[in-house]
Amino acid sequence: MQSIVPPVLNHSDTARENGEGTRKGMALVAPQSVNDGPLFAEVDMGSDSNATTVRATVVQASTIFYDTPATLDKAERLLAEAASHGSQLVVFPEAFVGGYPRGSNFGVCVGNRTAKGKEEFRKYHAAAIDVPGPEVDRLAAMAGKYKVYLVMGVIERDGYTLYCTVLFFDCQGRYLGKHRKIMPTAMERIIWGFGDGSTIPVFETPVGKIGAAICWENRMPLLRTAMYAKGVEIYCAPTADAREVWQASMTHIALEGGCFVLSANQFCRRRDYPPPPEYVFSGTEEDLTPDSVVCAGGSVIISPSGAVLAGPNYEGEALISADLDLGEIARAKFDFDVVGHYSRPEVLSLTVRDLPTSPVVFTSASSRSEDSLKS
Repeated sequence: MQSIVPPVLNHSDTARENGEGTRKGMALVAPQSVNDGPLFAEVDMGSDSNATTVRATVVQASTIFYDTPATLDKAERLLAEAASHGSQLVVFPEAFVGGYPRGSNFGVCVGNRTAKGKEEFRKYHAAAIDVPGPEVDRLAAMAGKYKVYLVMGVIERDGYTLYCTVLFFDCQGRYLGKHRKIMPTAMERIIWGFGDGSTIPVFETPVGKIGAAICWENRMPLLRTAMYAKGVEIYCAPTADAREVWQASMTHIALEGGCFVLSANQFCRRRDYPPPPEYVFSGTEEDLTPDSVVCAGGSVIISPSGAVLAGPNYEGEALISADLDLGEIARAKFDFDVVGHYSRPEVLSLTVRDLPTSPVVFTSASSRSEDSLKS
């Protein structure tokens, strides 16, 4: 039997209408009254005594662009709100900390880069975070404080190269590891480096085996297959794609992998980015007002059977939650296990090179001496 319960929705417009600046982020409001009626339904799938039910939330909210401390403050308010409603796992959008530079071209054309574009990259680089680093420590502390498993999209700074990265934390406040986007899309390749096979983790936790692929990585069948082979059960898909066609990909992955899919996207208006001329949406700036929606969200939670449990939401900033009956995974795998009984390894196989790659390797004389003594 299915029961329908109201979702937890929190909209940022309240803060703005009350004159609060974007630095304060999103004003969190109480759950809807019974008379308001839900904007969308969360489905309690039901469970039995042998299956675990996990309360999961995807966050649909905007970065406070170029202001990482304020973005972390906002993340904590959102995390606290999700935890207050019983969430055990919370997933944030792609590039939530550091920002997704939608509409920017960083002054690049073939054969030329502008001084303004280079300065824009300097500011973007300054808003990124080191991993490990103080911001990672703070995120870990948040996860421990609110007793939730946290999946957070960040822009990672490694020297002077940036990566679009997802960080994982457990409910005890421990940093588990990261996934770096292995294939940035289109203009993203100008500003982000490429991850390698060493950061495609799936973490075994009491709430399920958790992994992540970012945005259009989810359209890479071999990457998905690697994650399925690692046993992913809760497949997190932070994204910047708000198109309706994105929903088809999320449903397909849930069915293909026999896993829960949790996709989190930002909901942004033009006013969530710095005003021109500091920040310009190339080719569209003249058509935008401060209230223009530049990313419409579409965050969603889908079951292994392809049922939409919550979302997609295109209305505003929101916390979108559902109860995940992990017993549904076994029921789905009975029909189709892509790396199990439905595979044909004697015909089709995949090799994943999961060692870290480095452009420079140092072999010191002292290390050679120590090795020779050991032998």
